[in-house]
Amino acid sequence: MKTYRRLFAYIAPYRAYLAVSIVAGLLVSGLTALAALLVKPVLDDIFVRQDTAKLYFFPLLIIGLYAARGLSHYVHSYFIQLLGQRVIRDLRNELFAHMQWLPLAYFHTHHTGTLMSRIIHDISLMQQAVSTAVNSLLRQSVTMLALIGVAFYRDWFLATCAILVLPLASFFVVEIGRRLRRLSRHSQEEMGRLSLLLEEVLSSIAVVKGFGRERYESERFEQRNAAYYDLMMRSVRVGELGSPIMEGLGALGVAAVVFYGGQQVIAGATTPGTFFSFLTAVLMLYEPLRKLSRVNSTLQGAVAAAERVFSLLDTPSEAGQEAGKTALAPLREELRFADVALRYQADGPLVLQDINLHVRSGEVVALVGMSGAGKSSLVQLLPRFFEPSHGCITIDGVDISQVSLPSLRAQIGLVSQDVILFDDTLRNNILYGQPTATERQMQAAAVAAYVHEFAMQLSDGYDTLIGERGVKLSGGEKQRVAIARAVLRDAPILILDEATSALDSASEQVVQQALLHLMKDRTTFVIAHRLSTIRHADKIVVLHDGRIVETGHHDGLLERGGYYRRLYDLQFKLQESLDFMPSADIEPDSDRDRMAKR
Repeated sequence: MKTYRRLFAYIAPYRAYLAVSIVAGLLVSGLTALAALLVKPVLDDIFVRQDTAKLYFFPLLIIGLYAARGLSHYVHSYFIQLLGQRVIRDLRNELFAHMQWLPLAYFHTHHTGTLMSRIIHDISLMQQAVSTAVNSLLRQSVTMLALIGVAFYRDWFLATCAILVLPLASFFVVEIGRRLRRLSRHSQEEMGRLSLLLEEVLSSIAVVKGFGRERYESERFEQRNAAYYDLMMRSVRVGELGSPIMEGLGALGVAAVVFYGGQQVIAGATTPGTFFSFLTAVLMLYEPLRKLSRVNSTLQGAVAAAERVFSLLDTPSEAGQEAGKTALAPLREELRFADVALRYQADGPLVLQDINLHVRSGEVVALVGMSGAGKSSLVQLLPRFFEPSHGCITIDGVDISQVSLPSLRAQIGLVSQDVILFDDTLRNNILYGQPTATERQMQAAAVAAYVHEFAMQLSDGYDTLIGERGVKLSGGEKQRVAIARAVLRDAPILILDEATSALDSASEQVVQQALLHLMKDRTTFVIAHRLSTIRHADKIVVLHDGRIVETGHHDGLLERGGYYRRLYDLQFKLQESLDFMPSADIEPDSDRDRMAKR
Protein backbone atom coordinates (compact mmCIF):
# COMPACT_ATOMS: atom_id res chain seq x y z
CA MET A 1 0.00 0.00 0.00
CA LYS A 2 2.96 2.30 0.60
CA THR A 3 3.95 1.87 -3.05
CA TYR A 4 0.36 2.50 -4.19
CA ARG A 5 0.10 5.67 -2.11
CA ARG A 6 3.41 6.98 -3.37
CA LEU A 7 2.52 6.23 -6.97
CA PHE A 8 -0.87 7.91 -6.77
CA ALA A 9 0.62 10.95 -5.02
CA TYR A 10 1.84 11.96 -8.50
CA ILE A 11 -1.81 12.30 -9.55
CA ALA A 12 -2.45 15.21 -7.14
CA PRO A 13 -1.47 18.00 -9.59
CA TYR A 14 -3.98 16.63 -12.10
CA ARG A 15 -7.01 16.21 -9.87
CA ALA A 16 -9.22 18.04 -12.39
CA TYR A 17 -8.53 15.40 -15.05
CA LEU A 18 -9.27 12.68 -12.52
CA ALA A 19 -12.55 14.35 -11.50
CA VAL A 20 -13.76 14.59 -15.11
CA SER A 21 -12.80 10.97 -15.70
CA ILE A 22 -14.60 9.80 -12.55
CA VAL A 23 -17.80 11.64 -13.47
CA ALA A 24 -17.71 10.18 -16.99
CA GLY A 25 -16.93 6.72 -15.57
CA LEU A 26 -19.92 6.95 -13.21
CA LEU A 27 -22.13 7.82 -16.17
CA VAL A 28 -20.82 4.77 -18.07
CA SER A 29 -21.54 2.53 -15.08
CA GLY A 30 -24.97 4.06 -14.48
CA LEU A 31 -26.00 3.75 -18.12
CA THR A 32 -24.80 0.13 -18.18
CA ALA A 33 -26.96 -0.66 -15.15
CA LEU A 34 -29.87 1.21 -16.77
CA ALA A 35 -29.57 -1.06 -19.81
CA ALA A 36 -30.10 -4.07 -17.53
CA LEU A 37 -33.12 -2.37 -15.91
CA LEU A 38 -34.72 -1.77 -19.32
CA VAL A 39 -34.91 -5.49 -20.03
CA LYS A 40 -38.00 -5.90 -17.78
CA PRO A 41 -40.22 -3.19 -19.35
CA VAL A 42 -39.11 -4.19 -22.87
CA LEU A 43 -40.08 -7.83 -22.33
CA ASP A 44 -43.20 -7.28 -20.26
CA ASP A 45 -44.63 -4.25 -22.12
CA ILE A 46 -43.71 -5.10 -25.71
CA PHE A 47 -43.59 -8.90 -25.92
CA VAL A 48 -46.07 -9.86 -23.20
CA ARG A 49 -48.61 -6.96 -23.17
CA GLN A 50 -47.89 -6.01 -26.83
CA ASP A 51 -47.96 -2.26 -26.12
CA THR A 52 -47.55 -0.56 -29.55
CA ALA A 53 -46.65 2.87 -28.11
CA LYS A 54 -43.77 1.32 -26.13
CA LEU A 55 -42.63 -0.45 -29.31
CA TYR A 56 -41.84 2.95 -30.89
CA PHE A 57 -40.46 4.50 -27.71
CA PHE A 58 -38.02 1.89 -26.38
CA PRO A 59 -35.83 1.53 -29.53
CA LEU A 60 -35.26 5.30 -29.54
CA LEU A 61 -34.48 5.18 -25.83
CA ILE A 62 -31.99 2.36 -26.35
CA ILE A 63 -30.24 4.29 -29.16
CA GLY A 64 -29.97 7.40 -26.97
CA LEU A 65 -28.80 5.37 -23.99
CA TYR A 66 -25.95 3.68 -25.87
CA ALA A 67 -24.96 6.92 -27.63
CA ALA A 68 -24.66 8.64 -24.25
CA ARG A 69 -22.77 5.63 -22.89
CA GLY A 70 -20.32 5.72 -25.82
CA LEU A 71 -19.66 9.45 -25.41
CA SER A 72 -19.16 9.05 -21.66
CA HIS A 73 -16.82 6.13 -22.25
CA TYR A 74 -14.72 8.26 -24.64
CA VAL A 75 -14.48 11.18 -22.20
CA HIS A 76 -13.64 8.84 -19.34
CA SER A 77 -10.92 6.98 -21.27
CA TYR A 78 -9.39 10.13 -22.80
CA PHE A 79 -8.98 11.98 -19.52
CA ILE A 80 -7.67 8.95 -17.62
CA GLN A 81 -5.11 8.38 -20.39
CA LEU A 82 -4.21 12.08 -20.33
CA LEU A 83 -3.75 11.83 -16.57
CA GLY A 84 -1.58 8.72 -16.94
CA GLN A 85 0.64 10.24 -19.63
CA ARG A 86 1.15 13.44 -17.60
CA VAL A 87 2.05 11.48 -14.46
CA ILE A 88 4.48 9.21 -16.29
CA ARG A 89 6.06 12.19 -18.07
CA ASP A 90 6.66 13.87 -14.71
CA LEU A 91 7.97 10.68 -13.14
CA ARG A 92 10.35 9.96 -16.02
CA ASN A 93 11.66 13.56 -15.88
CA GLU A 94 12.16 13.30 -12.13
CA LEU A 95 13.94 9.97 -12.43
CA PHE A 96 16.30 11.19 -15.16
CA ALA A 97 17.07 14.42 -13.28
CA HIS A 98 17.76 12.40 -10.13
CA MET A 99 20.11 10.11 -12.05
CA GLN A 100 22.15 13.14 -13.19
CA TRP A 101 22.91 13.95 -9.55
CA LEU A 102 23.83 10.46 -8.41
CA PRO A 103 27.49 10.15 -7.37
CA LEU A 104 29.88 8.84 -10.02
CA ALA A 105 30.60 5.87 -7.76
CA TYR A 106 26.98 4.76 -8.21
CA PHE A 107 27.49 4.38 -11.96
CA HIS A 108 30.61 2.30 -11.33
CA THR A 109 28.54 -0.28 -9.42
CA HIS A 110 25.31 -0.18 -11.48
CA HIS A 111 25.25 -1.10 -15.15
CA THR A 112 24.09 1.42 -17.73
CA GLY A 113 21.73 -1.11 -19.31
CA THR A 114 19.99 -1.69 -15.97
CA LEU A 115 19.46 2.04 -15.45
CA MET A 116 18.16 2.40 -19.00
CA SER A 117 15.71 -0.44 -18.35
CA ARG A 118 14.32 1.35 -15.32
CA ILE A 119 13.72 4.66 -17.04
CA ILE A 120 12.23 3.07 -20.18
CA HIS A 121 10.79 -0.38 -19.45
CA ASP A 122 9.83 -0.01 -15.77
CA ILE A 123 8.28 3.42 -16.31
CA SER A 124 6.23 1.99 -19.20
CA LEU A 125 4.86 -0.70 -16.89
CA MET A 126 3.94 1.98 -14.37
CA GLN A 127 2.17 3.88 -17.13
CA GLN A 128 -0.17 0.92 -17.59
CA ALA A 129 -1.01 1.07 -13.89
CA VAL A 130 -1.73 4.78 -13.85
CA SER A 131 -3.76 4.90 -17.08
CA THR A 132 -5.04 1.54 -18.28
CA ALA A 133 -5.31 -0.15 -14.89
CA VAL A 134 -6.81 2.87 -13.12
CA ASN A 135 -9.22 3.27 -16.01
CA SER A 136 -10.48 -0.30 -15.74
CA LEU A 137 -10.27 -0.43 -11.95
CA LEU A 138 -12.46 2.63 -11.54
CA ARG A 139 -15.01 1.94 -14.25
CA GLN A 140 -15.34 -1.81 -13.80
CA SER A 141 -15.66 -1.52 -10.00
CA VAL A 142 -18.46 1.06 -10.23
CA THR A 143 -20.16 -0.91 -13.02
CA MET A 144 -20.01 -4.06 -10.92
CA LEU A 145 -21.54 -2.30 -7.90
CA ALA A 146 -24.28 -0.77 -10.06
CA LEU A 147 -25.18 -4.15 -11.56
CA ILE A 148 -25.21 -5.78 -8.13
CA GLY A 149 -27.65 -3.06 -7.09
CA VAL A 150 -29.89 -3.87 -10.08
CA ALA A 151 -29.75 -7.58 -9.26
CA PHE A 152 -30.78 -7.00 -5.63
CA TYR A 153 -33.48 -4.60 -6.74
CA ARG A 154 -35.00 -7.27 -8.98
CA ASP A 155 -34.62 -10.27 -6.61
CA TRP A 156 -32.57 -10.11 -3.43
CA PHE A 157 -32.62 -13.87 -2.85
CA LEU A 158 -31.39 -14.75 -6.34
CA ALA A 159 -28.79 -11.98 -6.12
CA THR A 160 -27.47 -13.42 -2.87
CA CYS A 161 -27.13 -16.84 -4.50
CA ALA A 162 -25.39 -15.34 -7.53
CA ILE A 163 -22.69 -13.43 -5.62
CA LEU A 164 -21.82 -16.25 -3.22
CA VAL A 165 -18.97 -17.09 -5.60
CA LEU A 166 -17.32 -13.69 -5.12
CA PRO A 167 -15.35 -14.55 -1.92
CA LEU A 168 -13.94 -17.64 -3.62
CA ALA A 169 -13.08 -15.60 -6.71
CA SER A 170 -11.33 -13.01 -4.53
CA PHE A 171 -9.10 -15.69 -3.03
CA PHE A 172 -7.93 -16.80 -6.48
CA VAL A 173 -7.38 -13.19 -7.60
CA VAL A 174 -5.18 -12.43 -4.56
CA GLU A 175 -3.15 -15.62 -4.94
CA ILE A 176 -2.62 -15.04 -8.66
CA GLY A 177 -1.58 -11.44 -7.97
CA ARG A 178 0.99 -12.52 -5.38
CA ARG A 179 2.64 -14.90 -7.84
CA LEU A 180 2.49 -12.35 -10.65
CA ARG A 181 4.29 -9.71 -8.62
CA ARG A 182 7.16 -12.08 -7.89
CA LEU A 183 7.40 -13.17 -11.54
CA SER A 184 7.17 -9.58 -12.73
CA ARG A 185 10.04 -8.54 -10.46
CA HIS A 186 12.22 -11.32 -11.86
CA SER A 187 11.27 -10.53 -15.46
CA GLN A 188 12.12 -6.84 -14.99
CA GLU A 189 15.51 -7.77 -13.57
CA GLU A 190 16.07 -10.02 -16.58
CA MET A 191 15.05 -7.17 -18.89
CA GLY A 192 17.75 -5.06 -17.21
CA ARG A 193 20.35 -7.74 -17.98
CA LEU A 194 19.11 -7.93 -21.56
CA SER A 195 19.38 -4.13 -21.93
CA LEU A 196 22.88 -4.25 -20.45
CA LEU A 197 24.03 -6.83 -22.99
CA LEU A 198 22.45 -4.89 -25.84
CA GLU A 199 24.07 -1.59 -24.82
CA GLU A 200 27.44 -3.26 -24.24
CA VAL A 201 27.56 -5.03 -27.62
CA LEU A 202 26.26 -2.12 -29.72
CA SER A 203 28.66 0.35 -28.12
CA SER A 204 31.55 -2.04 -28.81
CA ILE A 205 30.49 -3.19 -32.27
CA ALA A 206 33.86 -2.34 -33.83
CA VAL A 207 35.62 -4.72 -31.43
CA VAL A 208 33.00 -7.42 -32.07
CA LYS A 209 33.53 -7.18 -35.81
CA GLY A 210 37.29 -6.82 -35.53
CA PHE A 211 37.58 -10.12 -33.68
CA GLY A 212 34.87 -11.87 -35.67
CA ARG A 213 32.65 -12.50 -32.62
CA GLU A 214 29.29 -11.77 -34.24
CA ARG A 215 28.08 -15.35 -33.84
CA TYR A 216 29.25 -15.52 -30.22
CA GLU A 217 27.44 -12.28 -29.30
CA SER A 218 24.30 -13.46 -31.13
CA GLU A 219 24.33 -16.66 -29.08
CA ARG A 220 24.81 -14.68 -25.85
CA PHE A 221 21.87 -12.48 -26.74
CA GLU A 222 19.72 -15.49 -27.66
CA GLN A 223 20.43 -17.11 -24.28
CA ARG A 224 19.58 -13.95 -22.36
CA ASN A 225 16.51 -13.35 -24.50
CA ALA A 226 15.38 -16.95 -23.94
CA ALA A 227 15.63 -16.45 -20.17
CA TYR A 228 13.46 -13.35 -20.41
CA TYR A 229 11.01 -15.20 -22.69
CA ASP A 230 10.68 -18.05 -20.18
CA LEU A 231 9.87 -15.65 -17.35
CA MET A 232 7.33 -13.78 -19.46
CA MET A 233 5.59 -17.03 -20.46
CA ARG A 234 5.42 -18.10 -16.82
CA SER A 235 3.77 -14.75 -16.09
CA VAL A 236 1.33 -15.29 -18.97
CA ARG A 237 0.43 -18.76 -17.73
CA VAL A 238 -0.27 -17.48 -14.24
CA GLY A 239 -1.99 -14.28 -15.37
CA GLU A 240 -4.32 -15.97 -17.82
CA LEU A 241 -5.61 -18.33 -15.12
CA GLY A 242 -7.88 -15.55 -13.89
CA SER A 243 -10.24 -15.59 -16.86
CA PRO A 244 -11.04 -19.35 -16.91
CA ILE A 245 -11.44 -19.36 -13.13
CA MET A 246 -13.86 -16.46 -13.30
CA GLU A 247 -15.68 -18.08 -16.24
CA GLY A 248 -16.08 -21.33 -14.31
CA LEU A 249 -17.30 -19.67 -11.13
CA GLY A 250 -19.60 -17.44 -13.15
CA ALA A 251 -21.08 -20.43 -14.93
CA LEU A 252 -21.91 -22.04 -11.57
CA GLY A 253 -23.67 -18.89 -10.39
CA VAL A 254 -25.63 -18.41 -13.63
CA ALA A 255 -26.65 -22.07 -13.74
CA ALA A 256 -28.04 -21.84 -10.21
CA VAL A 257 -29.90 -18.63 -11.08
CA VAL A 258 -31.43 -20.11 -14.24
CA PHE A 259 -32.56 -23.25 -12.42
CA TYR A 260 -34.15 -21.45 -9.49
CA GLY A 261 -35.45 -18.47 -11.49
CA GLY A 262 -36.97 -20.73 -14.13
CA GLN A 263 -38.94 -22.50 -11.41
CA GLN A 264 -40.18 -19.15 -10.11
CA VAL A 265 -41.37 -18.05 -13.57
CA ILE A 266 -43.11 -21.38 -14.25
CA ALA A 267 -44.81 -21.20 -10.88
CA GLY A 268 -45.98 -17.63 -11.65
CA ALA A 269 -44.08 -16.14 -8.68
CA THR A 270 -42.35 -13.65 -10.98
CA THR A 271 -42.67 -12.31 -14.52
CA PRO A 272 -40.34 -13.22 -17.42
CA GLY A 273 -39.32 -9.56 -17.70
CA THR A 274 -38.28 -9.40 -14.03
CA PHE A 275 -36.31 -12.63 -14.33
CA PHE A 276 -34.54 -11.72 -17.56
CA SER A 277 -33.76 -8.25 -16.24
CA PHE A 278 -32.14 -9.90 -13.25
CA LEU A 279 -30.37 -12.46 -15.44
CA THR A 280 -29.03 -9.71 -17.72
CA ALA A 281 -27.60 -7.87 -14.71
CA VAL A 282 -25.92 -11.06 -13.47
CA LEU A 283 -24.49 -11.90 -16.90
CA MET A 284 -23.20 -8.35 -17.30
CA LEU A 285 -21.77 -8.52 -13.77
CA TYR A 286 -19.25 -11.25 -14.57
CA GLU A 287 -17.69 -9.23 -17.40
CA PRO A 288 -16.30 -6.47 -15.09
CA LEU A 289 -15.26 -9.20 -12.65
CA ARG A 290 -13.22 -10.91 -15.35
CA LYS A 291 -11.68 -7.60 -16.42
CA LEU A 292 -10.81 -6.76 -12.83
CA SER A 293 -8.86 -10.02 -12.55
CA ARG A 294 -6.81 -8.93 -15.58
CA VAL A 295 -6.35 -5.46 -14.10
CA ASN A 296 -4.87 -7.14 -11.04
CA SER A 297 -2.24 -8.78 -13.25
CA THR A 298 -1.32 -5.40 -14.74
CA LEU A 299 -1.19 -3.76 -11.32
CA GLN A 300 1.14 -6.40 -9.87
CA GLY A 301 3.64 -5.88 -12.69
CA ALA A 302 3.37 -2.12 -12.25
CA VAL A 303 3.90 -2.31 -8.49
CA ALA A 304 7.04 -4.42 -8.96
CA ALA A 305 8.29 -1.83 -11.49
CA ALA A 306 7.37 1.04 -9.14
CA GLU A 307 9.35 -0.54 -6.31
CA ARG A 308 12.46 -0.62 -8.52
CA VAL A 309 11.96 2.96 -9.72
CA PHE A 310 11.31 4.30 -6.22
CA SER A 311 14.38 2.48 -4.88
CA LEU A 312 16.43 4.42 -7.45
CA LEU A 313 14.71 7.70 -6.53
CA ASP A 314 15.49 7.01 -2.86
CA THR A 315 19.22 6.63 -3.56
CA PRO A 316 20.97 9.62 -1.93
CA SER A 317 22.06 12.12 -4.56
CA GLU A 318 24.68 14.84 -4.65
CA ALA A 319 21.92 17.45 -4.90
CA GLY A 320 20.46 16.26 -1.60
CA GLN A 321 23.76 16.99 0.14
CA GLU A 322 24.08 20.56 -1.18
CA ALA A 323 21.68 22.28 1.19
CA GLY A 324 23.29 25.19 3.02
CA LYS A 325 26.65 24.98 1.24
CA THR A 326 28.26 28.19 0.05
CA ALA A 327 29.75 28.96 -3.35
CA LEU A 328 33.50 28.54 -3.79
CA ALA A 329 35.44 31.66 -4.68
CA PRO A 330 37.85 31.41 -7.65
CA LEU A 331 41.30 29.97 -6.90
CA ARG A 332 43.74 32.75 -6.01
CA GLU A 333 46.67 31.32 -4.04
CA GLU A 334 46.94 27.59 -3.43
CA LEU A 335 45.41 24.14 -3.57
CA ARG A 336 46.28 21.47 -0.98
CA PHE A 337 45.83 17.74 -0.50
CA ALA A 338 46.17 17.00 3.23
CA ASP A 339 46.59 13.35 4.35
CA VAL A 340 44.20 12.22 1.60
CA ALA A 341 43.29 8.56 1.23
CA LEU A 342 40.76 6.93 -1.07
CA ARG A 343 39.05 3.60 -1.33
CA TYR A 344 36.24 3.08 -3.83
CA GLN A 345 34.30 0.68 -1.63
CA ALA A 346 33.99 0.62 2.15
CA ASP A 347 35.65 -2.79 2.38
CA GLY A 348 37.90 -2.34 -0.65
CA PRO A 349 41.65 -1.68 -0.80
CA LEU A 350 43.15 1.80 -0.55
CA VAL A 351 43.90 3.16 -4.02
CA LEU A 352 45.41 6.36 -2.58
CA GLN A 353 46.99 6.92 0.83
CA ASP A 354 49.02 9.58 2.62
CA ILE A 355 48.66 12.08 -0.24
CA ASN A 356 50.10 15.43 0.80
CA LEU A 357 50.52 17.92 -2.02
CA HIS A 358 50.80 21.70 -2.19
CA VAL A 359 50.08 23.41 -5.52
CA ARG A 360 50.41 27.16 -6.01
CA SER A 361 48.05 29.03 -8.29
CA GLY A 362 49.24 28.94 -11.90
CA GLU A 363 51.55 25.94 -11.46
CA VAL A 364 51.69 23.05 -13.89
CA VAL A 365 51.80 19.77 -11.97
CA ALA A 366 52.62 16.56 -13.84
CA LEU A 367 51.49 13.24 -12.35
CA VAL A 368 53.52 10.24 -13.45
CA GLY A 369 53.67 6.59 -12.50
CA MET A 370 52.99 3.12 -13.77
CA SER A 371 49.48 2.08 -14.73
CA GLY A 372 47.38 1.69 -11.59
CA ALA A 373 49.56 3.99 -9.50
CA GLY A 374 46.57 6.25 -8.73
CA LYS A 375 47.10 9.20 -11.07
CA SER A 376 43.56 9.37 -12.44
CA SER A 377 42.09 8.61 -9.02
CA LEU A 378 43.94 11.60 -7.58
CA VAL A 379 42.68 14.13 -10.12
CA GLN A 380 39.13 12.74 -9.91
CA LEU A 381 39.03 13.89 -6.30
CA LEU A 382 39.29 17.54 -7.38
CA PRO A 383 35.81 17.81 -8.96
CA ARG A 384 34.54 15.47 -6.22
CA PHE A 385 33.72 12.64 -8.57
CA PHE A 386 34.71 10.64 -5.51
CA GLU A 387 34.98 11.72 -1.88
CA PRO A 388 38.21 11.07 0.06
CA SER A 389 37.99 8.26 2.58
CA HIS A 390 40.34 10.27 4.79
CA GLY A 391 41.85 13.75 4.80
CA CYS A 392 40.69 16.78 2.85
CA ILE A 393 41.36 18.93 -0.20
CA THR A 394 41.35 22.70 0.22
CA ILE A 395 41.31 25.63 -2.20
CA ASP A 396 42.63 28.80 -0.56
CA GLY A 397 42.04 27.13 2.81
CA VAL A 398 38.41 26.15 2.08
CA ASP A 399 37.55 22.44 2.25
CA ILE A 400 35.99 21.60 -1.12
CA SER A 401 33.60 19.13 0.56
CA GLN A 402 31.94 22.12 2.26
CA VAL A 403 31.20 24.12 -0.89
CA SER A 404 28.49 23.64 -3.51
CA LEU A 405 29.32 21.24 -6.32
CA PRO A 406 28.26 23.59 -9.17
CA SER A 407 30.59 26.33 -7.92
CA LEU A 408 33.45 23.85 -7.52
CA ARG A 409 33.06 22.19 -10.91
CA ALA A 410 32.63 25.55 -12.63
CA GLN A 411 36.29 26.18 -11.75
CA ILE A 412 37.56 22.98 -13.34
CA GLY A 413 38.11 22.17 -17.01
CA LEU A 414 38.71 18.56 -18.01
CA VAL A 415 40.32 17.05 -21.10
CA SER A 416 40.76 13.27 -20.92
CA GLN A 417 42.10 10.55 -23.17
CA ASP A 418 38.57 9.15 -23.54
CA VAL A 419 36.92 12.05 -25.36
CA ILE A 420 33.15 12.12 -24.93
CA LEU A 421 31.32 13.87 -27.75
CA PHE A 422 27.58 13.89 -28.36
CA ASP A 423 25.53 13.06 -31.43
CA ASP A 424 24.98 16.72 -32.18
CA THR A 425 26.51 19.50 -34.23
CA LEU A 426 30.16 20.47 -33.89
CA ARG A 427 29.02 23.87 -32.59
CA ASN A 428 26.91 22.41 -29.78
CA ASN A 429 29.69 20.05 -28.72
CA ILE A 430 32.04 23.01 -28.28
CA LEU A 431 29.35 25.07 -26.54
CA TYR A 432 28.79 22.22 -24.08
CA GLY A 433 31.51 23.78 -21.95
CA GLN A 434 29.78 27.18 -21.87
CA PRO A 435 26.23 27.17 -23.34
CA THR A 436 25.82 30.95 -22.95
CA ALA A 437 28.90 31.80 -25.03
CA THR A 438 28.46 33.93 -28.14
CA GLU A 439 29.27 32.77 -31.66
CA ARG A 440 32.39 34.91 -31.63
CA GLN A 441 33.60 33.39 -28.36
CA MET A 442 32.87 29.89 -29.64
CA GLN A 443 34.87 30.44 -32.83
CA ALA A 444 37.72 32.04 -30.87
CA ALA A 445 37.94 28.89 -28.74
CA ALA A 446 37.84 26.78 -31.90
CA VAL A 447 40.71 28.76 -33.42
CA ALA A 448 42.76 28.47 -30.21
CA ALA A 449 42.25 24.69 -30.22
CA TYR A 450 43.00 24.36 -33.96
CA VAL A 451 39.44 23.22 -34.69
CA HIS A 452 38.47 26.03 -37.05
CA GLU A 453 40.60 24.79 -39.93
CA PHE A 454 39.03 21.33 -40.21
CA ALA A 455 35.58 22.66 -39.25
CA MET A 456 35.56 24.79 -42.38
CA GLN A 457 36.19 21.67 -44.47
CA LEU A 458 33.11 19.86 -43.13
CA SER A 459 29.96 19.78 -45.26
CA ASP A 460 27.99 22.13 -42.99
CA GLY A 461 30.85 23.75 -41.10
CA TYR A 462 30.09 24.11 -37.41
CA ASP A 463 26.54 22.86 -38.01
CA THR A 464 27.77 19.43 -39.16
CA LEU A 465 26.41 16.51 -37.16
CA ILE A 466 29.45 14.58 -35.92
CA GLY A 467 27.68 11.31 -35.07
CA GLU A 468 27.53 9.17 -31.94
CA ARG A 469 30.63 9.82 -29.77
CA GLY A 470 32.00 11.93 -32.65
CA VAL A 471 32.43 8.92 -34.94
CA LYS A 472 32.69 11.16 -38.04
CA LEU A 473 35.86 12.81 -36.71
CA SER A 474 39.39 11.47 -36.46
CA GLY A 475 41.09 10.93 -33.10
CA GLY A 476 43.06 14.16 -33.35
CA GLU A 477 39.98 16.15 -34.38
CA LYS A 478 37.96 14.81 -31.46
CA GLN A 479 40.74 15.69 -29.05
CA ARG A 480 40.89 19.25 -30.38
CA VAL A 481 37.10 19.62 -29.99
CA ALA A 482 37.47 18.58 -26.34
CA ILE A 483 40.21 21.18 -25.91
CA ALA A 484 38.05 23.86 -27.54
CA ARG A 485 35.32 22.98 -25.08
CA ALA A 486 37.75 23.45 -22.19
CA VAL A 487 39.07 26.74 -23.67
CA LEU A 488 35.54 28.09 -23.85
CA ARG A 489 34.83 27.07 -20.27
CA ASP A 490 37.78 29.26 -19.18
CA ALA A 491 38.14 27.52 -15.80
CA PRO A 492 41.07 28.45 -13.50
CA ILE A 493 41.89 24.78 -12.80
CA LEU A 494 42.63 22.40 -15.65
CA ILE A 495 42.93 18.62 -15.64
CA LEU A 496 44.63 16.94 -18.62
CA ASP A 497 44.24 13.19 -18.17
CA GLU A 498 46.53 11.69 -20.84
CA ALA A 499 44.96 14.03 -23.36
CA THR A 500 47.40 13.05 -26.12
CA SER A 501 47.91 9.35 -25.37
CA ALA A 502 45.84 8.15 -28.35
CA LEU A 503 47.59 10.35 -30.93
CA ASP A 504 50.60 9.88 -33.15
CA SER A 505 53.45 12.37 -33.03
CA ALA A 506 52.23 14.50 -35.94
CA SER A 507 48.75 14.94 -34.46
CA GLU A 508 50.19 15.50 -31.02
CA GLN A 509 52.20 18.49 -32.21
CA VAL A 510 48.99 20.25 -33.22
CA VAL A 511 47.19 19.22 -30.05
CA GLN A 512 50.12 20.24 -27.88
CA GLN A 513 50.03 23.73 -29.34
CA ALA A 514 46.35 23.90 -28.41
CA LEU A 515 47.12 22.59 -24.92
CA LEU A 516 49.86 25.17 -24.36
CA HIS A 517 47.38 27.90 -25.19
CA LEU A 518 44.83 26.31 -22.87
CA MET A 519 47.27 25.92 -19.96
CA LYS A 520 48.37 29.54 -19.97
CA ASP A 521 47.66 31.25 -16.59
CA ARG A 522 45.86 28.16 -15.28
CA THR A 523 46.60 25.76 -12.46
CA THR A 524 47.06 22.56 -14.41
CA PHE A 525 47.27 18.89 -13.47
CA VAL A 526 48.77 16.83 -16.27
CA ILE A 527 48.77 13.07 -16.61
CA ALA A 528 50.94 12.44 -19.65
CA HIS A 529 52.97 9.68 -21.25
CA ARG A 530 55.15 11.99 -23.38
CA LEU A 531 57.98 14.23 -22.23
CA SER A 532 56.88 17.31 -24.15
CA THR A 533 54.59 18.40 -21.30
CA ILE A 534 56.32 16.80 -18.35
CA ARG A 535 59.75 18.37 -18.97
CA HIS A 536 58.47 21.90 -18.51
CA ALA A 537 56.14 21.20 -15.60
CA ASP A 538 56.69 23.31 -12.48
CA LYS A 539 56.38 20.19 -10.39
CA ILE A 540 56.47 16.47 -11.20
CA VAL A 541 54.70 14.20 -8.73
CA VAL A 542 55.67 10.54 -8.92
CA LEU A 543 53.15 7.99 -7.65
CA HIS A 544 53.63 4.32 -6.89
CA ASP A 545 51.01 2.01 -5.37
CA GLY A 546 48.81 4.95 -4.42
CA ARG A 547 51.55 6.93 -2.66
CA ILE A 548 53.66 9.94 -3.60
CA VAL A 549 57.22 8.66 -3.70
CA GLU A 550 59.00 11.63 -5.30
CA THR A 551 58.36 15.28 -6.11
CA GLY A 552 60.54 17.71 -8.04
CA HIS A 553 61.63 19.05 -11.44
CA HIS A 554 62.48 16.87 -14.41
CA ASP A 555 66.24 17.37 -14.35
CA GLY A 556 66.48 17.16 -10.58
CA LEU A 557 64.52 13.91 -10.44
CA LEU A 558 66.71 12.38 -13.13
CA GLU A 559 69.85 13.33 -11.25
CA ARG A 560 68.44 11.87 -8.05
CA GLY A 561 68.33 8.45 -9.73
CA GLY A 562 65.20 7.30 -7.92
CA TYR A 563 61.89 5.87 -9.07
CA TYR A 564 61.34 8.62 -11.64
CA ARG A 565 64.69 7.79 -13.25
CA ARG A 566 63.61 4.16 -13.53
CA LEU A 567 60.35 5.22 -15.16
CA TYR A 568 62.28 7.44 -17.54
CA ASP A 569 64.60 4.64 -18.55
CA LEU A 570 61.77 2.10 -18.93
CA GLN A 571 59.15 4.24 -20.62
CA PHE A 572 59.89 7.85 -21.35
CA LYS A 573 63.30 7.36 -22.96
CA LEU A 574 61.88 4.70 -25.28
CA GLN A 575 58.95 6.95 -26.16
CA GLU A 576 61.28 9.87 -26.80
CA SER A 577 63.27 7.80 -29.31
CA LEU A 578 60.07 6.76 -31.08
CA ASP A 579 58.94 10.37 -31.35
CA PHE A 580 62.01 11.17 -33.46
CA MET A 581 61.48 8.33 -35.95
CA PRO A 582 60.09 9.97 -39.14
CA SER A 583 58.67 6.71 -40.48
CA ALA A 584 56.47 6.38 -37.40
CA ASP A 585 54.50 9.54 -38.14
CA ILE A 586 51.29 8.88 -40.04
CA GLU A 587 49.02 11.86 -40.54
CA PRO A 588 45.53 10.77 -39.39
CA ASP A 589 43.80 13.91 -40.54
CA SER A 590 44.58 13.66 -44.24
CA ASP A 591 41.88 14.54 -46.75
CA ARG A 592 41.54 10.90 -47.76
CA ASP A 593 41.10 9.68 -44.17
CA ARG A 594 38.70 12.46 -43.36
CA MET A 595 36.55 11.66 -46.39
CA ALA A 596 36.55 7.98 -45.46
CA LYS A 597 35.31 8.81 -41.98
CA ARG A 598 32.52 10.95 -43.31
